[in-house]
Amino acid sequence: MVFKTDRNRLGGMGVAAALAAALLAGCAAPPPPRHVVVQEEAVVVAPSAPPAPYVETITVAPSPAHVWVGGFWEWSGGRYAWRPGHWATPPKPGWVWVPHRWEPGPGGWHMRPGHWAYR
Repeated sequence: MVFKTDRNRLGGMGVAAALAAALLAGCAAPPPPRHVVVQEEAVVVAPSAPPAPYVETITVAPSPAHVWVGGFWEWSGGRYAWRPGHWATPPKPGWVWVPHRWEPGPGGWHMRPGHWAYR
């Protein structure tokens, strides 16, 4: 009988130990956040400065929410080509359009693409 009682007590302790281990496993620290690398667009370099911008006629906005995105010179196929402006809606309220621009740099003129930015 004594042996049977000790066995039951040990069996109960084994269940308690297994339950404690299971509970502690849930307390483990979460894995560290993943680092996400965003690939930037290819740098466009032109050998010469872009022509002067066209003077665009800006039409009436389709709605008060629309913003004019001005045209720009794009370098493609060994030459500049004008890309006309258009109306667009910001991704969220308070965002503004930062225009495309060309800057002199190593090897020629570097295109800085236009993008939306929060004020």
